Amino acid sequence: MTIMNKRKSASKRAQEILEALAGMLQASPGAKVTTAALAAQIGVSEAALYRHFPSKARMFEGLIDFIEESLFTRIRQILDEENHARERLYKILSLVLIFAERNPGMARIIAGDALTGENQRLRSRVSQLHDRLETQLKQILRESEVSENLRTVLTTSASAEIILVLLEGKIRQFVRSDFNRLPTEHWRDQWQALSRSLFQAPLAPPEVNPSTL
Repeated sequence: MTIMNKRKSASKRAQEILEALAGMLQASPGAKVTTAALAAQIGVSEAALYRHFPSKARMFEGLIDFIEESLFTRIRQILDEENHARERLYKILSLVLIFAERNPGMARIIAGDALTGENQRLRSRVSQLHDRLETQLKQILRESEVSENLRTVLTTSASAEIILVLLEGKIRQFVRSDFNRLPTEHWRDQWQALSRSLFQAPLAPPEVNPSTL
């Protein structure tokens, strides 16, 4: 086997390990996945797992990397395609909810449920993911004031926090219900209600006295 083929084989095996880990997180809601159980699921020894990942924490980091890359690559595309704040926000939030719904195992990571008792570094990574989302929401809201004269009722920070709380709450509900309460359920109506209360009514143009023209 050539060096290139060995690298491809190792990369494929690492991918299989991450897919198996995500699958086990989905198959056993609320349960903690051990490396022994993961190795048994794949049909290899624990030592074989550690040839690809030095620790279980690095396996989880691999899934977090995938989540970040999947979400923020698409978010950048949404920002390029959409110019209006409401549409940007709706599409970005819908993206996260749909991703969680289609990937229940990774929804447990986003919600922090799968990381209970794991390395503190992992919880920090997920916290940074949420912070990054919140920063993106704030930026959209700030830009809307300049480009669309669209102002929020509350401050930009408070408004972004409300949006993120709703997003996190729906994903946590999905995980807590053992994936029965879908995060996209009622989402369109909920967003419309939130959007109406989030932004101020546009200012009416000042009255003009024709005699002064």
